Amino acid sequence: MSLKKIGHRSPSDYSRNTTMPKTSGSGGGIPGLNKSYLFYQDKSRLPTASHGDGIYIYDIDGKEYLDGCSGAVAANLGHRHGRMNEAIAAQLKKIAFTYRKQFDNEPANQLAKLLVQLSPPELNRVFFVNSGSEAVETAMKIARQYWWSVDQKGKHLIISCRPSYHGATMGALAMTDYAPLNIPFVPLTGTPPKVPAPFCYHCPLNLSYPKCGIACAQELEKTIHMYDEDNIAAFIAEPIGGSTTGAAVPPDEYFPIIERICHDNNILLLIDDVMAGCGRTGTFYGYAHWDITPDVVATSKGLSGGYAPIGAIVTADYLVDPVLESGGFMHGHTYAGNPLSSAIALEAINIILDEKLVERSGEYGVYMHERLHELKARYPIIGDVRGRGLFAGVEFVRDREHRTPFPSNWYVALEATEIARENNLLIYPRRSLYGLTGDHILIAPPLTIQRDEIDILMERFDRTLEQLTEILCRYLRKEEEQYRDRTIKRYRVSKNLPGYAVGEIDKIKPVEGANVTDAMESGYPPSKGNACELRDQESKRKDK
Repeated sequence: MSLKKIGHRSPSDYSRNTTMPKTSGSGGGIPGLNKSYLFYQDKSRLPTASHGDGIYIYDIDGKEYLDGCSGAVAANLGHRHGRMNEAIAAQLKKIAFTYRKQFDNEPANQLAKLLVQLSPPELNRVFFVNSGSEAVETAMKIARQYWWSVDQKGKHLIISCRPSYHGATMGALAMTDYAPLNIPFVPLTGTPPKVPAPFCYHCPLNLSYPKCGIACAQELEKTIHMYDEDNIAAFIAEPIGGSTTGAAVPPDEYFPIIERICHDNNILLLIDDVMAGCGRTGTFYGYAHWDITPDVVATSKGLSGGYAPIGAIVTADYLVDPVLESGGFMHGHTYAGNPLSSAIALEAINIILDEKLVERSGEYGVYMHERLHELKARYPIIGDVRGRGLFAGVEFVRDREHRTPFPSNWYVALEATEIARENNLLIYPRRSLYGLTGDHILIAPPLTIQRDEIDILMERFDRTLEQLTEILCRYLRKEEEQYRDRTIKRYRVSKNLPGYAVGEIDKIKPVEGANVTDAMESGYPPSKGNACELRDQESKRKDK
């Protein structure tokens, strides 16, 4: 292959010297070498992290950031935790990797045992993966293969909520309902059935709790009957809404009704506990706020405290045994359950238990929510504060009474995030209304945060809200000025229409120089200036 086709190099640009050029200056070298080769979701360039300490991260320029969202709600133990560093070093002295089909390893076995001990008695089997998306995929595949193994092969559909987020891999994305993520991939993922999410602030059914009778739960049963239970394998939901609904907590009646509907209609209940689990909301598993026992639980993120990629499902003998007896679970990943990641997650959970961080998440979470409600009282741009434990969503609105979102092209949540970054605070932006509008941010600091550090977080968020309010008010004043008479611009009729346009035929007179050639030869000097200036010039000429 020609060098011209590799990174836009040309033979003359490429030096055969073993020392590569450090920049892409005009003197040759490899173009772009001084740029980042990484790409993620957009073109933005971010500060480069140097190190972390507790709830703080520092960039290479020395700037400090309070990690108010635990990265992506994953760094539950903060950064550079002493016990975590020791556990990592200790395991590295033994072995970092073994392949799951060649060896068992003690850290993985101990971690599985601990996850089972923290689960309802029925949930006693564990399968390790590397991420939350993979955990959801695994939950989906064990559900499907179970029905296949018990000769109910028609049960293949999995119902999820609208809106929802379950992961970025294809199977998990099919369960997701967040328009910007879904739209490009619908030809690959299809459109599995969806039911309204238990999202009372923006009820998809336009009802109000408690008069609604938990209609969102009843919609599941209607959908099962519509598709026929013989075709439905499972229903999947987050116990507390994550990035799509901004920590929306369902009514207490919701999950007990969902569990009954699933059991009555012979379908499996899958819980995506990836974001809400591992102590984040004041219980170890997010679903433990309600007296339910899912068939499969997916967990990740806080499972390792952000120190290593790992995820898992926790399920039951009655699902696993038929699958293993029919030839084995047709699933797996190279790094799944490796000794290093397992040892890291094992220590992370032991720290959560030893330091009573689950209980503290509940206690400090109450204080954090109280402080957020104080800010809501001061800033009308906050429409709702919701969540549980050290997991809070703050939604921005232009009209609190009617819960009206800001225009989508104002990108309010992203604006808030950038302002917060300038104020040394990290928060997590998303949108509540199907990913299209309804800007909100998540606040979810490490579970190790101290009470006085919550105060620091709130001080920085307060400054952020003050600056955000000022910007939004400028936008609103400009919009108000533009539409002061409440008439949308495109529906206005011009006040300077020519007579013929409104039927005044008798006032029409011949226009001098209407002939193109005459107009070109009329001797007018060439026009200069922008559209507004040209309009002013023409007005002055007519006056003369």
